[in-house]
Amino acid sequence: MNINIDPLSNISLGNAKVVSDFLKVLGNENRLIILCALSKHELKVGEMEHLLGIRQPTLSQQLARLRATDLVNTRRVAKEIFYSLASNDARRTIEFLCELFGNQNFDLKSKRANTV
Repeated sequence: MNINIDPLSNISLGNAKVVSDFLKVLGNENRLIILCALSKHELKVGEMEHLLGIRQPTLSQQLARLRATDLVNTRRVAKEIFYSLASNDARRTIEFLCELFGNQNFDLKSKRANTV
């Protein structure tokens, strides 16, 4: 059953579940930083480890979760595996978040206080 909560809203209950699941994946700081890096470049695990400062076991665990949720694609060349974002929708969302929060010390409480 697809019911719009608000006639002005473009999100249905079914879509809200998809969005909620997507945001849960982004709720991990390591996964978020991995996705931000992949929004700019296709990368190998070793490159991500070096660029992001995430140790290989943690990186592998988080990449497995991202693969399981279909947010990243893999491409194998010989023994190397390259990772990239799986969809343009994910890329646009990640780029927006990285731009919004990336180059500032973001304080949700002060932002909320300034908007009230």
